[in-house]
Amino acid sequence: MDALTISAASGLRSRMESLDMLANNLANSETGGYKSDREFYNLYISPEASQGEGQEPATLPVIERSWTDFSQGALHPTGNPFDLALSGKGFFAVDGPSGTLYTRNGGFRASKTGMLVTADGYPVRTAAGGSLQIPASGPIDVAADGSVRQNGQALGSLEIAEFADPGALAKRGAAYFTSASTPQPASQTTVEQGKLESSNVGAAESAVRLVGVMRQFEMLQKAVTLGSQMNRSTLQEVARVAS
Repeated sequence: MDALTISAASGLRSRMESLDMLANNLANSETGGYKSDREFYNLYISPEASQGEGQEPATLPVIERSWTDFSQGALHPTGNPFDLALSGKGFFAVDGPSGTLYTRNGGFRASKTGMLVTADGYPVRTAAGGSLQIPASGPIDVAADGSVRQNGQALGSLEIAEFADPGALAKRGAAYFTSASTPQPASQTTVEQGKLESSNVGAAESAVRLVGVMRQFEMLQKAVTLGSQMNRSTLQEVARVAS
């Protein structure tokens, strides 16, 4: 394979990964607490794509890794006392199917058994490590530190976790994260009742980037086609001369 085709194919692969990432961001632009993904580019040194013997190896673009933008989304009021938003860098802790999960999506509800759960039915954890039971005797009041009261009686305190390095968190689905490291108790995060955090995806920016990447993809496709045509013409010319 010639250097032109190798370089274009490498560019196509990185643009395909970018398109998948941007499409997923746009699909979750209305998901509460969603954190957008971005890409980190690097260059791969390819001896196969060098321009000839004695020439320096070519460098090809690759997406080395993706990273998550943990900047806070806008908080908007809902009036629902079970809707909770976090102002700061913390996460709600919930009991997932395979262990503890962390989320910024505070769209909670009371289950049929009176347990505070996520929209997916995962129990919201308390600071003591259990779940929060809410008697059907009146509305709840959630303080800025996550403590929950009903009719003046304390029901418990929500577990709000913070991480020294949020980049170590791994995504699970659209709104959940897992971590191999031990979180710290929240010290710079407050809970706001009756509000939800929006996705931090800039829909307009992502749409513009999507169009730009698609145009780059089209140009690289043309480069692959051009390389193929050049190779075919070269083979035909060699065959004509040889005959």
